[in-house]
Amino acid sequence: MLAAFTFNTAENLPVGLLELISGSLRVSVSEVGLLVTGYGVTVALASLPLAHVTRTMPRRHVLTGLLTALVLSSVVAALATSYWLLLAARLLTALAQALFWAVMGPVAVGLFTHEVRGRVVAALSVAGSLALVLGVPAGTWLGRQSDWQVPVAMPAALGLVSLVTIAALLPTSRPEEEPAAYAASPDVRRFATVLAAGTLSATGAFAGYTYIVKFLGNVSRFSPSTVSALLVVFGVACLAGVTITGALLDRFPQLTLLTAVTTQAVGMLGLYSVGAHPVTAVMFLILMGGALGPVFMVAQNEMLHCAPGRTDIALAANSGAYNAGIAAGAALGALVLPLAGVRGAFLVGGLLTVGACAVLLGGRLLPRSLLLGSRGRCAADDLR
Repeated sequence: MLAAFTFNTAENLPVGLLELISGSLRVSVSEVGLLVTGYGVTVALASLPLAHVTRTMPRRHVLTGLLTALVLSSVVAALATSYWLLLAARLLTALAQALFWAVMGPVAVGLFTHEVRGRVVAALSVAGSLALVLGVPAGTWLGRQSDWQVPVAMPAALGLVSLVTIAALLPTSRPEEEPAAYAASPDVRRFATVLAAGTLSATGAFAGYTYIVKFLGNVSRFSPSTVSALLVVFGVACLAGVTITGALLDRFPQLTLLTAVTTQAVGMLGLYSVGAHPVTAVMFLILMGGALGPVFMVAQNEMLHCAPGRTDIALAANSGAYNAGIAAGAALGALVLPLAGVRGAFLVGGLLTVGACAVLLGGRLLPRSLLLGSRGRCAADDLR
């Protein structure tokens, strides 16, 4: 759980430090936003290959290697004096995260019975969501009190604690022998639907969320100190959403995903429509925050239920697809900013999230024959 918190904090820190990094390294805010894009692209491209290469390695060894990479990359990022060195350090962290969620999920749920897997996934997601409640706001505040390098160094210390703990205490076992190595109800149609909806949802969310500090300052007219407080509110909403959804995962795995994506769409479109009014801006910000964490959590849980092959490979595919969405969203937001402003980024993001809702509804309503032809069935057999 501490490792999950640390990775998510490292991933999202630039969101709260955009302007500080921009001024220090003398690059534009859009270029700093591309630190999120590069991170997402790396995770998207590396998740499946890394999962395949390490598929026979004991999970304890893999996790200690990933945390070592996190510690080293955080130190390099904190010492970076140029944009390109900072980007290189971010990409190393991204390589580690590309494999982390694929490995950690089956390891954690494999320690418990099948009936409570959803709650185990929720526990990990609560830890990850705390990055938005504590990690990013604390990093934003600390960066403003000192400099951006100080919060960027934080994941090194936290990662070192996780590294020592996991290396000392996690049992060593062969991946294919773990209890959660394979899904209980393989379903290639559901797998494809969740993958597509999660990617669209992530693209929509990060088209806006990457520039949330700019939105709250320029559109809603909040002061910098209030913006920091609102980031905490956003994180608390995310944590609450994960906690509430996690309690329902084992009973309503499919309905929870549709509910989370729909809530995200409402939040983003509401910010676009009435985000200039402080009260309504906070209301829709809470809705968006309450959905952002649960979307990925529920998708990960679905992979453990419907993966057509090994669950770690399915989780890697889901993580890669989701981060491809993050990268595409951050890049799309950067393109929209000079054309339609930050409000336009939230409009585009909200519409993409509506598309994710349509994919989920289509997956439930359309006949199986329209979604999975003979080639799809052959692909499913190959994956098994």
